[in-house]
Amino acid sequence: METMKGIIQRYQHKRISLVEAGVTRHRSIFNGLKALAEDQPNCRLSKPEVVIIHDAVRPFVEEDVLLKVVTAAQEHGASGAIRPLVSTVISPSADSCLDHSLERARYRASEMPQAFLFDVIYDAYQQCSDYDLEFGTECLHLALKYSHIKAKLVEGSPDLWKVTYKRDLYAAESIIKERISQKVCVVMDTKEDEEHVGHCLEEMLKTELNHVKVTSGQDLQQIILEQCYNFVCVNVMTSDFEETQRLLNMLEESNLSILYPVVVISVHFLDYESVPLGQKMEKSPVSIYVTVPDWKNGLVEEEEPLQPSA
Repeated sequence: METMKGIIQRYQHKRISLVEAGVTRHRSIFNGLKALAEDQPNCRLSKPEVVIIHDAVRPFVEEDVLLKVVTAAQEHGASGAIRPLVSTVISPSADSCLDHSLERARYRASEMPQAFLFDVIYDAYQQCSDYDLEFGTECLHLALKYSHIKAKLVEGSPDLWKVTYKRDLYAAESIIKERISQKVCVVMDTKEDEEHVGHCLEEMLKTELNHVKVTSGQDLQQIILEQCYNFVCVNVMTSDFEETQRLLNMLEESNLSILYPVVVISVHFLDYESVPLGQKMEKSPVSIYVTVPDWKNGLVEEEEPLQPSA
C-alpha cells in the first residue's frame, strides 16, 4: 500500500482510492468491488453503473477500446476485449504427449479491459466458490456462470499485450518513445499572423517529417494541455533565450516531464546588422541548442551550439 501511495503522490494522480489486494487475482478484484458496494460498512465511494476491470500489466489500452467495452456492457451486461490467437493451443496427456489440439481459427484470446454492469459482476463474485476465488482467472466466465450473462466480445487492439517478462519492458519503452515522438510543436516569439522565420521552419519540418504532426503556436498553456513532448522554440525578436526560458518555466510548473521525457530544441537567429563586422565571419546566423530539462536537479543542460560552416 505504501508503494502505491508513493506512486500516486509522485505522479500526482487524482481521484484514486486504494484497496488492500487479495492473495489471488479474483480476491483482489472482489476487494475492489466491495469498496464500491453500498451494502458494505464504511463505504465511502458511490456505486457506479458500470465498472471496468483492467490489468496494470497492459499499460497501452486506448480510450476507444474502453468506450467500446463500456457501451457493450451497458447493453449486454458484460463485455470484454479479445484478440486472435497467435499460437495453436494444445492439450498434453499425463505422459507429456499430445492429447488433442484446438482449431485456432475458432478461438480467441481473452484480454483486458473488461466491463460489467456493477450489479452483474458484484452478484457473481458474491456467489463464487473458494475454488473460483483461488484458481479462477476469467471474470467473463464468472458473469456467465453465476449471473447468466453472456458477455459481448469486442475486438481489441494489438497494444493490449501484457508486460510479463523483463524483455517486455524494452518493447514497452519503444512504444512510449514512438508515441511521444509523433508530435512536434514550434513555439515562436511573435503573433501567428505576423511574418516570422519560424513559420518557414514549421513548413520545412512538415515537409521533412511527414510522419510527425507539426503544429505551432504562442499560447504555451494550451500547447502544454495538448501534451506535446517535443518543442522547437524559435528566438528572433529577443537577443537572449527569453522565449525558451519562459517555455522551460511553464513546463516545469506543469510537471509534464513527470510521465515522459521532454525535449526542447532552442533555435536562435542572430541579426547580422547588430553583430560587429569582426564577428560576422566567426558567427553563423543560426545557432541551435538542444536543451534537455533536468527538473530533478533544478538544472538545464545545454549542448554546445551547432553552427553550420560558412
